[in-house]
Amino acid sequence: MVGRRSIFTILALLILTSVSLTGCREAAVRYNSRAMILIQQPMPSALPIPVDGVMRSQLRDTWGAARFGGRNHKGIDIMAPRNTPIRSVTEGIVEIKGMRGLGGQVVTITGPGGYRHYYAHLEEYGPQAVGDWVEPGEIIGYVGTSGNAAMSPPHLHYGIYAPSGSAINPFTYLRESDPFALREQTLLTASK
Repeated sequence: MVGRRSIFTILALLILTSVSLTGCREAAVRYNSRAMILIQQPMPSALPIPVDGVMRSQLRDTWGAARFGGRNHKGIDIMAPRNTPIRSVTEGIVEIKGMRGLGGQVVTITGPGGYRHYYAHLEEYGPQAVGDWVEPGEIIGYVGTSGNAAMSPPHLHYGIYAPSGSAINPFTYLRESDPFALREQTLLTASK
């Protein structure tokens, strides 16, 4: 028979182990009031194009296209030259930064409403670490061909996942807003 004190000891060890495995920084961010406010906000109805220099007319809706192995495409591919900056489309928290199977080098940012913004096939990462807060327009990586895109032209695979985990088509959100690079250029011109 396990005593009451033993049960509490086991629970304490499990909690400490889980915190040490996820990192104190990530655990602290999850309970941060700024993060709680973020999760309660609605997801924007329009998002800027995350790849510098790409116009709305250049986007192709590749959502649902057949992929090798009987899969369907759960995002859109945004074509651009290798090492073109990729920017966060929302404010949020870097949840994942690293190698992830088919996506290769990926960054996932949890944004307003708990929606996850998935950026895959990166050539290089931005300076952020897991748990860091990012602002819209902050460079989080660079276009590449990592993962299963090694034989493809350089591009960003961009996906959006609802809090339930289901993928939603990002094309309808991206086509309604201006790319960051043009917005920055307009701001610089207006300030002169």
